[in-house]
Amino acid sequence: QVQLVESGGGLAQAGGSLRLSCAASGRSFRLSAMGWFRQAPGKERESVAVISWNGGNTNYADSVKGRFTISRDNAKNTIYLQMSSLKPEDTAVYYCAADRDRPYTTAMDDYDYWGQGTQVTVSS
Repeated sequence: QVQLVESGGGLAQAGGSLRLSCAASGRSFRLSAMGWFRQAPGKERESVAVISWNGGNTNYADSVKGRFTISRDNAKNTIYLQMSSLKPEDTAVYYCAADRDRPYTTAMDDYDYWGQGTQVTVSS
């Protein structure tokens, strides 16, 4: 059974940093696109950052460019999201997702496997 488990969320002050991790199990995603998405209260889920199978391609939401960095360690079947210069508007539940077999995709609807999410709260 495929599982994606996020960790590293919590409470941070504006201007602070957090690092999210997403560990996958049940199959290898070393050849698959993976990404981070978020959903704030009362808003639709949105893409934050996605990364290609080998890390050679990444895509970020305009709102996080220059502040967030996505990376992956295929040996550990894990992706990361380093979040810096956090803002209150970054407050959301952050979800990790993986595509079944596409090496890279920016379309949220393409992602087949999803984690349960981790809460990130940024105080002003």
